Amino acid sequence: MKTALIQQKFHGSKEETIKKTCDLIKEAASGGAKLVVLQELHQTQYFCQSEDTAFFDLANEWESDVKFWSDVAKQNNVVLVTSLFEKRTAGLYHNTAFVFERDGSMAGKYRKMHIPDDPLFYEKFYFTPGDIGFEPIQTSVGKLGVLVCWDQWYPEAARLMALKGAEILIYPTAIGWFDGDGEDEKSRQLEAWVAVQRGHAVANGVPVVAVNRIGFETDSSGVADGIRFWGNSFVFGSQGEQIFRADSASEKCFLVDIDMKRSEEVRRIWPFLRDRRIEFYGKLTKRFID
Repeated sequence: MKTALIQQKFHGSKEETIKKTCDLIKEAASGGAKLVVLQELHQTQYFCQSEDTAFFDLANEWESDVKFWSDVAKQNNVVLVTSLFEKRTAGLYHNTAFVFERDGSMAGKYRKMHIPDDPLFYEKFYFTPGDIGFEPIQTSVGKLGVLVCWDQWYPEAARLMALKGAEILIYPTAIGWFDGDGEDEKSRQLEAWVAVQRGHAVANGVPVVAVNRIGFETDSSGVADGIRFWGNSFVFGSQGEQIFRADSASEKCFLVDIDMKRSEEVRRIWPFLRDRRIEFYGKLTKRFID
């Protein structure tokens, strides 16, 4: 399956950023992409660097945003994975991935389950944890296990998607460095991020796709300098082999061929699902085992 990873930066406004995104999606479709994956909160800046109630206004047009990306999927004849700021009702918001079919219909959605609360990643201020659960989304290109950013650190999320039949794991992402960190620390953070997701591919015998933003975005509150998003969007195969990895700065549509049939072969030689001792895993539902 030819898959497009759209790695890009924020262009100063929603309008200019969307224009660039649409150009890259058109390029992806022209290159034969059947599946296009966008990064987390791709329409705007990563506003979660500060706690500001004014940023909730970014979700006011979410219904028209859904219609817009539905039309984009249809116009380009691609399955499209988006990441939008969903306003459910007054005071109740979600970080939601909407997936559209090639005809523009909505194949399904996933509300981000794990919500971080760290310096410059104050997402708990904005997002209510998802209540849909870990449900793969059936599309014409396969059953997609769509998760979002912070979810990527949790093996439980990847496993549950795989156990429900996900044929590929997909992570729209917004993560980066603080410029004040040393080079050794930056390297450790980046490689840990890559390694944990590579492990999801190996442990579950499915390909993994992560699409991360690039560029430096300032903290609008002025408390901190901001985040330099590290890109490095990637694809790992169902045995953990690196199929593709981007750099930290290129704004580009990356076209990657993914062998969706290889999971069956890999799972036959590495039958991890067969050998799970499910009768002893009950305590995994506890926060900590004292």
